[in-house]
Amino acid sequence: MPRKPPILCYVTDRRSLRLTAQENAMEALLQKVEAAAAWRIDWIQLREKDLSGKDCAALTREALRRVAQASPNTGRAPRILVNDRVDVALVERAGGAHLGESSLPVEDAKRLVAAARPPVQDFLVGVSCHSLEAAQSVARAGADYVFFGPVFATPSKAAFGQPQGLQRLAQVCRSVNIPVLAIGGVTLENAAQCLASGVAGVAAIRLFQDARTLPLAAEALHQLEF
Repeated sequence: MPRKPPILCYVTDRRSLRLTAQENAMEALLQKVEAAAAWRIDWIQLREKDLSGKDCAALTREALRRVAQASPNTGRAPRILVNDRVDVALVERAGGAHLGESSLPVEDAKRLVAAARPPVQDFLVGVSCHSLEAAQSVARAGADYVFFGPVFATPSKAAFGQPQGLQRLAQVCRSVNIPVLAIGGVTLENAAQCLASGVAGVAAIRLFQDARTLPLAAEALHQLEF
């Protein structure tokens, strides 16, 4: 069977960007999105939880425009996933919506997608999960993919408790029939271990948001196969 490269997902967080006094955080974020598209990152999750619906829609619209411009020679732009806001993702014709464990249930999100007019094609609904039971539950409910973590220690996921580790990650991958992406403390050094656990890809903030490491990370991770 042909081997395939992992799905690479950049999870945005403009509040963690290092900015000068003159820089605008939203513009800086959009420049990161453009860079990720240029380096063939597959998915970009717009995870700006503090934005109003109006501002989230504006960000999504501009992100879609910029990734299309930044990747004219690759044949496809990255899939844009909107955090929590299924309505915004559908209205702006994004590639999907990403839900938290306490967000709108998967079944309800799927009903919104089915009712969209005009109909949407190739729209993904994914969920962040922090336990085996949660991953199994959302898979049964019809989720298209799962983010599982934190796999390793990381400041952005400290609220979700101790790292799950590679053994639990592998258990989740064996227990569901949808793609699992590892998240939480993923680095160039441990990404191959995640792939060996059976994941379809990796998601990260710092690994892809740091302009110094993005080219290196993208090139190195594109070479990994599973």
